[in-house]
Amino acid sequence: MNKFTLRSIGALILSFLLIFSVACTSGEKKEKSTAKEGKTVELTISAAASLQDALKEIETKYKEKEPTIKLSFNFGASGALQQQIEQGAPADLFFSAAEDKFQTLVKKGFINEKEGKNLLGNELVLVVPKDSSLTKIQDLKDEKIKKIALGTPESVPAGKYAKASLTHENLWNDIQNKIVFTKDVRQVLTYVETGNVDAGIVYKTDALISDKVKIGETAAATSHEPIHYPLGIIKESKHKKEATSFYEYLQSKDAQSIFKKYGFTVLS
Repeated sequence: MNKFTLRSIGALILSFLLIFSVACTSGEKKEKSTAKEGKTVELTISAAASLQDALKEIETKYKEKEPTIKLSFNFGASGALQQQIEQGAPADLFFSAAEDKFQTLVKKGFINEKEGKNLLGNELVLVVPKDSSLTKIQDLKDEKIKKIALGTPESVPAGKYAKASLTHENLWNDIQNKIVFTKDVRQVLTYVETGNVDAGIVYKTDALISDKVKIGETAAATSHEPIHYPLGIIKESKHKKEATSFYEYLQSKDAQSIFKKYGFTVLS
C-alpha cells in the first residue's frame, strides 16, 4: 500500500471522528437546552381576595405567553397575607389591597420599594339582597336593618375603609351592634348573597361580579383613605427573574384591560 493511500485513509478516519464528535456535542447541547426550556417554574403570588377573578383571567392569558411558568395564587385578606409572609410563608410577589400592609413589609425588609408600585384603585359600595329596597348608606341605622357584614378592620382593608367611611358619616356608633365581621371581603359578599345579613360594604369590583346582589350608594371618596393596590416582588424570591417578568406583565396593556373589565381603576 503506497503512502498516498495511507494518507487518504487517515484523512477519512480523522474526518469521521471530527464529524462524530461535533454531532455528539451538538446533541448534548440540544438535550440540555431542551431540558432547560421545558422546566416549569412555579410562582406563588399572595394577593388580596378582591383580585381573584381578574388574576385568574390574567393567569390564562399569561400561560399562553409563558407556558413554563406556573402561577399559584394565595388569595386572602391583605393583613393575613402580610403576616404569613413575615412568618416565612413562601411568596414571590405580594399584591395588596392596602398600602399600610404593603409598607409594613417594605419597612421590615421583605420588599424593596424600588421593586413595587401602586397599580390599581377601587371604590366602596353598599350591597344588599336583590329584593331589598335599601339604597343609602345612611339608611343602615334603620330599625329594619338587623345585620350588616363588614370585613374585620384589623386584617381586611375593605373593612378598614368601611369603618372609616361609616365613622365619617357619624354612623359607626349607631350601627356597631349590628355588624357581623368577616375574614375577607368575599365573605361579606357571600353573606349578602345568601341573605344571612341585610347589607354589606364591599369593593365595587366585588359587587360587579355578582348577579345575586343589588348595588346601592358608593361611599364618598373623601370619607376614607384612597383605595390603592400596591404590587411588589418579595426580596427572598427563589425565582427573581420569573417574578420580575410577571410583575412587568401585570403592568402591560393586556393585563390592564382585564383589570378595567372587572371595574378596577388603573393608576398611572
